[in-house]
Amino acid sequence: MIDPTALAVFIPTFFFVSITPGMCMTLALTLGMSVGLRKTMWMMAGELIGVIVVAISAVIGVASIMLKYPQVFMAVKYLGGAYLVYLGIQMIRSKGKLSISGQSTSIVNRVTLFNQGLITAISNPKGWAFMVALLPPFINIEQDVAPQLLILLVVIVITEFISMMAYAAGGKTLSVYLSKGNNVAIMNRFAGTIMLAVGVWLALF
Repeated sequence: MIDPTALAVFIPTFFFVSITPGMCMTLALTLGMSVGLRKTMWMMAGELIGVIVVAISAVIGVASIMLKYPQVFMAVKYLGGAYLVYLGIQMIRSKGKLSISGQSTSIVNRVTLFNQGLITAISNPKGWAFMVALLPPFINIEQDVAPQLLILLVVIVITEFISMMAYAAGGKTLSVYLSKGNNVAIMNRFAGTIMLAVGVWLALF
């Protein structure tokens, strides 16, 4: 089992990093504004699975392999970033399934939302760097690694979920105030610009 002292340090450390604005949190905020809290949870599910994949891969050394063969990783980054840029442009133009109608939430494919979260989490270089830097020091290699990693993953999933729920709820609340009257177009431009920025951020950094 993991050292209780190490766990007591890991929990606030990861919470601070998780709650800090980043790609996934910004995406949760944007989708909270455009499709609502409940549908944003499909993106969250994809993001959480992506984070789990990154964490496990970082511990077993896949990250070092990816550093030797960065072509595939870069391709995923660029494709994911380009897709988010496309969605952002569609929202700015008040078109597409993610745009805000001002009357009812658009029907959005759950698989699309899930894939958005998954791709964003897996292709986030800062996420990889953080997991590679943070997780190994909290694992005692002289003990069984599996239960230690499982405990850390539970903390990571709970913390990420709480953080994304906070951002998505904030986006939903913001949309309630700004989507009234003639503000729908402004909301679409605002949410679309954020989405576009996340796509550029994902592709270039």
